[in-house]
Amino acid sequence: MSDRPGAIALTPLLLFLTLFLGAGVYYTVLGTELGFYQLRAPVAILPALALGAWLTWRRGLPALDTLLGGMGHPNVMLMCLVFLLAGAFATVSRQIGAVDAVVALGLGLLPAPLVLPGLFLVAGFVALAVGTSMGTIAAVTPIALGVAEAAGMDRALVVGAVVGGAMFGDNLSIISDTTIAATRSQGVGMRDKFRENFRIAVPAALATAALLAVLGQSAEVQAPAAASPWLAVPYLLVLGLAVAGVNVVLVLGIGIAFAGLLGFAMAPGYDLPQLAGDIWLGYEGMVEITLLSILIGGLAALTRALGGLDWIAATIARMAGARTGRRAGELGIATLAAGTDALTANNTVAILVSGPLARDIAVRHAVAPRRAASLLDIFACVLQGVLPYGAQILLAASLAALSPLQLAGRIHYCWILALVALGFILWPGRGRARPVELAGATVDSP
Repeated sequence: MSDRPGAIALTPLLLFLTLFLGAGVYYTVLGTELGFYQLRAPVAILPALALGAWLTWRRGLPALDTLLGGMGHPNVMLMCLVFLLAGAFATVSRQIGAVDAVVALGLGLLPAPLVLPGLFLVAGFVALAVGTSMGTIAAVTPIALGVAEAAGMDRALVVGAVVGGAMFGDNLSIISDTTIAATRSQGVGMRDKFRENFRIAVPAALATAALLAVLGQSAEVQAPAAASPWLAVPYLLVLGLAVAGVNVVLVLGIGIAFAGLLGFAMAPGYDLPQLAGDIWLGYEGMVEITLLSILIGGLAALTRALGGLDWIAATIARMAGARTGRRAGELGIATLAAGTDALTANNTVAILVSGPLARDIAVRHAVAPRRAASLLDIFACVLQGVLPYGAQILLAASLAALSPLQLAGRIHYCWILALVALGFILWPGRGRARPVELAGATVDSP
């Protein structure tokens, strides 16, 4: 068999995406709720691993060693550790009442004339704090629906503001699984990715808030029962430490310990066994994504050994007119992230699948790792936020009794974010890797 890279090397990855997408479409057509989550990704990837191992063996390469090397790569293991710690922190914080405190504080500050942009910003802050768009939508949407009903506002417009805010905060949150996957796959620090994302996401958020202020109308907001503002401190502490550049493992460890101590002091009946149980619950909530990360690492290693990533990089270069500049690379990363999310309907899975190739493209096209991580997260977020069959819109539409297609067109933030991000890509000189970043970059990591 020829050692020349070719499209055949991508068949394991395409098999995984076909199984995952095909099952999702099949169950959705049958009317199954959350059809894209009936065949779990860690199961759908198993036939792809078998095919990749067979192709690698056929080429005379050590298939099992390659697979295990990719699964146990230090970047993959660190990603898994961060996933587990993030799950533990999110669960402990929620159990001590921190989420309720954040929602109550945010809604209590909303002025009546700015209720629509206010709901967008509250959802954004909640998602930034808790690191999950799904949890934010579940927490804020019922309140937003009450506002819409009381004021006679367009339900789709109000819920669209909440979903957009949830995607905004989740995209920036340092405990979001998408952020963890994007930073670890590109070998970049949380602080650098946060700053790069901030420059793109905040202008889009401000433009969205301004648009919503024009589209909305005055309405009184009834905030939920007040909670102690001190319960929101763990989120602020974790965010501050991450932005300051403290190692993410240490940041999350400190966050778990501080949230536990705050629970002992302020949450009635909260004790050490409860804390230990909540940490374990947090681990359990991250089992699927942790397993998938390990298996994706193995699949990426097999694909790289077969030359698949080299073939795609060459193909992208040809499609870009054989250019090797930053813009071609960034557009390639953006297209890769968005396209993969359209196939998987899961932005975390999309980043895990496309991350190794995005890193390879970034090195070849002199794109800064911080920029590559930011674009991966942004364009997976953009597609996930407007997919009618994505979990976020399906959840919000079911809560609001709306059509997913009707709601997809009202997620103004995601559409504006795409335009702003494309503007940053096309802007001359922005996002090019510094010499020190290129010197430390490698293309052999899963």
